[in-house]
Amino acid sequence: MSTRQRHIAHLHLHAALSEAQYRDAIELMSGITPHVQAVPPNAVQLDLTSALRYFDLSPYDMVQTTMMRLKALYGIDSSAGLASNRMLAAMAADASAPGDTTWVRAGQAADWLYPRPVTALPGIGRATADTLHRYGLHTIGQLTDLPSATLQRLLGAGQARLLTERARGHDPRPVVPAEPAAHLVADLALSRDCLDPDRHHRAVLGLADRIGQRLRAERQFAGRLTLTVRYADRTSTTRTRALPEPTDHSPALAATALGLLTSLGLQRARVRAFVLRADDLRPAGSAYRQLSMDPTDARARAVEAAADRARRRFGPGAVRPAALAD
Repeated sequence: MSTRQRHIAHLHLHAALSEAQYRDAIELMSGITPHVQAVPPNAVQLDLTSALRYFDLSPYDMVQTTMMRLKALYGIDSSAGLASNRMLAAMAADASAPGDTTWVRAGQAADWLYPRPVTALPGIGRATADTLHRYGLHTIGQLTDLPSATLQRLLGAGQARLLTERARGHDPRPVVPAEPAAHLVADLALSRDCLDPDRHHRAVLGLADRIGQRLRAERQFAGRLTLTVRYADRTSTTRTRALPEPTDHSPALAATALGLLTSLGLQRARVRAFVLRADDLRPAGSAYRQLSMDPTDARARAVEAAADRARRRFGPGAVRPAALAD
């Protein structure tokens, strides 16, 4: 019994979407295939396998149709990757310029992956990449050529096994239809590639402050933060961390966001953009907060409330954290 070839598309939506706009985009794609999975904050994956016969289109034409509908109905520009599994489709989308589609055809995955940098593989952060680079491993092809025992000595058995599977283009995960979870997103696209760690720090601090302001305005607490860093070579790294307790307090959000930034070990990375996402949202009245005997915490929250009132009256730039002052 033969297995039907899967055709998975990964679309990056090049727009700062509200939650409602993101849901509208997913609803539009659900009219093409029922197998649509949200990949917050601004991507979507589709399993087109069963839709191709219904629409009598090639996989590439099906993706182009989807992109044209997004542009015509919602004004959303996109780029896309098309492949036989979710990982390859996402990597192909990362390699596509806005408006373009990269199709990694069946049987060509190994050749397409071979010259690509190891940092393009999901799960390889800067710390792991630095380890591999110290031993002269810069491309995915070099990983596949390396004896498994050697890679295990470098990274440990579990991570080595996972990276070997990914380097060979294997990903059995299905596209699971799912609505996007409620979340808030703040992003910053830099005018030029940035290598300065101090500017990285300021950028993430500013995003955390923006998230805190929005949470307080909407009377919500966040339980988890996700930081995505996009690099000059179009790859990206994502880290997620649960907050010690649900909060809308900007300093607490900033501490967790900066911890995520530190965990990436960027050093002299050429950064193009930052995206900070807050999810596990809940109404402020239903979330708990650990009581503190330290009056400093109460004073900080009082100052924060006063700053919010000033922003509402005089504009969002009326009050800024001292660390972000020019």
